[in-house]
Amino acid sequence: MDGMEKITAKILADAQAEAADINAEAEEKARQIRQQYETQARQEAQAILQRGQKAADERLERLQSAAGLERRKMELAAKQQVLGEAFELALDKLCDLPEQEYAALLAALAVRAARTGKEQLIFSPRDRARVGKQVVMAANEALVRKAAPALPENLGESKFAAILGKVVQSTAAMVTGTGMLTISEQTRPIRAGFIMCDGDVETNCAFETLVTMQREKLEREVADVLFN
Repeated sequence: MDGMEKITAKILADAQAEAADINAEAEEKARQIRQQYETQARQEAQAILQRGQKAADERLERLQSAAGLERRKMELAAKQQVLGEAFELALDKLCDLPEQEYAALLAALAVRAARTGKEQLIFSPRDRARVGKQVVMAANEALVRKAAPALPENLGESKFAAILGKVVQSTAAMVTGTGMLTISEQTRPIRAGFIMCDGDVETNCAFETLVTMQREKLEREVADVLFN
């Protein structure tokens, strides 16, 4: 091999060695890049999974909160329905009292509601015909007794005492102007009770109104009994 061939061979060998080094360096860089991207990909995948899990947890929490709220709303609605039925049952029982007991209750209610003793009582058509007169008479008698002075105890229960008592009560009624409740010619579409009318002023003593008013006062106590 002459000098030129040796030089050429050396150049070729050096070039091959340099190419091998370049290839090795390139492969190492490629391996490092792959490793870097694999690590980054794993990190990004983990971050995506974490964000997804967090979003899922938040979504689940919102759904659970909404479900709990809806459950409480349904429970409250059910309790309100039961309470309504309880007070409606109370109203039914008041409306269905025996006639004598019912009339006595209305008379006592009229005595409590009367301010002047000259008011008119407006009943439902049924109650006006059934117990109207009875209620007004009983209420007037009670109002007169309240206005009349007490008789001496030594009169006892004699016939004279009874007559004198009526005279005293009648006189007291005339003087005080009480015990003059009357039945109105009007009627109202109410279930039970009455409307007490004094000129333009009306006092609503209809049972449905009274039960509604009592419900506002007693609902908590009734709920404690029903749902304790």
